[in-house]
Amino acid sequence: MTLLEDHPVQLSSTAVAVDGVSKVFGRGPSAVLALDRLWVDVAVGEFVCLVGSSGCGKSTLLSLVAGLDRPTAGSVEVGDRRVALLFQESALFPWLTAAGNIELPLQLRGVGKAERRQRAEELLERVHLGGLGARRPHELSGGMRQRVALARALAQEADVLLMDEPFGALDAMTRDLLHDELEEIWQNSGLTVLFVTHNVRESVRLADRVVLLTSRPGRVAASFIIDIPRPRRIESAEVAGPAALITDRLREEVRRHGI
Repeated sequence: MTLLEDHPVQLSSTAVAVDGVSKVFGRGPSAVLALDRLWVDVAVGEFVCLVGSSGCGKSTLLSLVAGLDRPTAGSVEVGDRRVALLFQESALFPWLTAAGNIELPLQLRGVGKAERRQRAEELLERVHLGGLGARRPHELSGGMRQRVALARALAQEADVLLMDEPFGALDAMTRDLLHDELEEIWQNSGLTVLFVTHNVRESVRLADRVVLLTSRPGRVAASFIIDIPRPRRIESAEVAGPAALITDRLREEVRRHGI
């Protein structure tokens, strides 16, 4: 693992460029500075995990990258790349089948019915849910629902996948299986992934680079290049060592800000 202190990482081919971003919520004495002069670049095809204490602005940053909100200062650039956002909750439409949920973004783009069905079947196979397209969300486990949500995100043919603690509510075994499946999809698709998590081990298990944010307001405290060979296991000593070092640094940030 290589530690990079709070300097921007210079990348030759950038998918996401967050340049000096600040974000303030509210006005006057009650205003809250969530992000303060934040610089984060993500290379094309890179898997970056964001870690930090609650309220440090991780989810706010994803909203800015997704275009759901605008920064108060600075800029966020993704070029002409398509961006998809995956939340902790699957946010599936309960009245639609699994296949219907996956087909929805295709329908919104004007894809024909036969092509939508074929594409949904292909994506269900890709997330290991082949044959379950007719089930509705309430008939699926939590892990299955997240697989459907991931397939729906992939149906958008996104170049950049933003993931906001997508596995946080799942049991350890299901989360471990989804780590494997996400890694396989990422490696085979060329996706750029920006992944928010509170779980430091999860970040080391998945990431090319872990970016640690300070407690509110969010700034980059440090970046860690994770050069452990893949595939990785979350319980391995190779993952545990860097995770312990990052956790120690996170504790320092939490103590420094009195949280």
